Amino acid sequence: VIGVEVTRAVRQGAKLIVANPREIDLCRFADLWLQHRPGSDVALLMGMMRVIVEEGLLDQSFVEQRCENFDAFRDSLRKFDLDFVERVSGVPQGLIIEAGRIYATHKPATILYAMGITQHTHGTDNVLATANLAMLTGNIGKPSTGVNPLRGQNNVQGACDMGALPNVYPGYQAVANPDIKQKFESAWDCSLSATPGLTLTEIFEAAYQQQIKAIYLIGENPMLSDPDSTHIQKSLEKLEFLVVQDIFLSETARLADVVLPAATFAERDGTFTNTERRVQRVRKAIELMGDSKPDWWIVCQIAKRLEAEGFDFEHPSQIMEEIARLTPSYGGISYERLEKEGLQWPCPTPEHRGTKFLHAETFTRGKGRFIPLEYRPPAELPDEEYPLILTTERSLYHFHTGTMTRKVRGLNIIRAEELVEINPADAAELGVADGEVVRVASRRGEVTGRARVTEILPPGVVCMSFHFAESPTNVLTNPAVDPISKIPELKVCAVRVEKLDHH
Repeated sequence: VIGVEVTRAVRQGAKLIVANPREIDLCRFADLWLQHRPGSDVALLMGMMRVIVEEGLLDQSFVEQRCENFDAFRDSLRKFDLDFVERVSGVPQGLIIEAGRIYATHKPATILYAMGITQHTHGTDNVLATANLAMLTGNIGKPSTGVNPLRGQNNVQGACDMGALPNVYPGYQAVANPDIKQKFESAWDCSLSATPGLTLTEIFEAAYQQQIKAIYLIGENPMLSDPDSTHIQKSLEKLEFLVVQDIFLSETARLADVVLPAATFAERDGTFTNTERRVQRVRKAIELMGDSKPDWWIVCQIAKRLEAEGFDFEHPSQIMEEIARLTPSYGGISYERLEKEGLQWPCPTPEHRGTKFLHAETFTRGKGRFIPLEYRPPAELPDEEYPLILTTERSLYHFHTGTMTRKVRGLNIIRAEELVEINPADAAELGVADGEVVRVASRRGEVTGRARVTEILPPGVVCMSFHFAESPTNVLTNPAVDPISKIPELKVCAVRVEKLDHH
C-alpha cells in the first residue's frame, strides 16, 4: 500500500533512493539504487552523513536549536571516510556522495524502513543512524518527513501501543515507574510487578532452560517465523503446558496441549492501529464459524475462571473505554468517534483532533540527541565452510508463515514453493542451473529449495523467504540478538549451497 504511494510521489517529481542488497521492484522507479552488503547499513548511512556535514548541507539552525551532542557525533564521522564505507558496503563512493546530496537538498525528505534495518545484531544502531540523518537535515517534526518504520503486519503498532512489550503498560508507560505501577494497581485492584518481563527471544531460551513451565501463545507461529527453529521446537517440547490460540492449526499449534479456536478479523469488532498511529475501526462482517470466538472474549473467560476481577466486558467498545481512561495518548479515542473517521494518537481528549505528525515543536525527551556510532559487522560472516550470506525476504504473494495464504489455491499457483535466489556467478561456480533443487546449510541445520538464478542479488548473497513449512528457512538463521532490542539477526547468516544429486 505504501509502495503505491511512493511510486505515485515519484511520478509527481519526487526523488527516490532505494538501499537494498536485492533489486526490489521499487528500484525501477528509483533515481538511485544503493546495493549494499547485508549488515553494512551503519557504514552506508554514516558515509552519507559525512558527505552532508563536509559539504555544509546540514540544517544548522535545526541542529543548534532542537538537538544536542552534535560535536561528539561529528567526531564519530571521522572513522567513516568514503574509502572505508565503500570497502565495507560495496557501494561506490560516487553513489554515496550523490545519495547524501539528494537527501539533504530535497525537502521535505522522509525515511522509510522495514525489517532489513531492525533484524540485525546492531539493529538499534541502524535505527539511531536513521534518526541522526533525519535530525542532521531537519527532516523531522514537519509533514512528509521523519523516520517511518513500516511494520510487518497491520496491527504491530496497535499491539505495542497496548503494552504487548515486556517493559511497558499501554501507551508506553514504564513498568519500572512506581507512579505508573500505582496507577494501574488502583485501576485494576491488584498488585503488579515492578520488574520488566522477558522478550520473545528470551522467553524461548527460558523455556529451554525449564525456567518457564507454561506458555499461552496467541496468533503466532514461531516454529516457522523465529530464528534457529530447531531450537524453538526443543524449547516448546520442554514445556509442561502449551496453549495456542489461533485461527488455523499452525505448525506450532500442532505441538500444543490445548488449542483455542480464535476468530478472524472478519468475524469480530475491534480496532487496528496502523504505522502512522491511525486507530481504525474493524467491523464484524460475518458470523463466527464453528467454535471460534474473539480473542478478547477467550481471555476474559479464562480470567473469570481464574477468579480475576475486572473482566466483565460485553463488547470491545467497553474495553476501549478502559484504554482511554488509563492511556493518555488514547484518552480522546472512542468507538463513537471512530465511527466517523480514524484518529491518529496522541489524541488526549474527546475534543482533540488527533496528531498528524510527531515532534513538531519539541522531541519527547526535550532535545534530539545525536548518537555517535561505530560500525559493527554481523555476528556471523562468511568463511571457507559457509562462504555465502543468506538474507531473508517476503514474497508479495504470501503472508508470513503462510498460515492463511498457503490455504489459497491461486496464491500457491503463483508461488508454490521456496525459491533460493542466487547470483549467476555463484550458481556457475556451484554448477547449479535455474530450477534445480539445492540444499542450503548453516551451522544450525539445513533445508532444500529450488534455485532461482537471478541478477537481482550481488555475488556472495543468497536470499529465501520463510513462508513454506516444507522448506523452513528459519532452521538456518542466526538467533544472535541485538543487545538492546533483543531482535534476532534474521537478515544475515553464513550458509553453504550444494546441488542435490538426482537419483
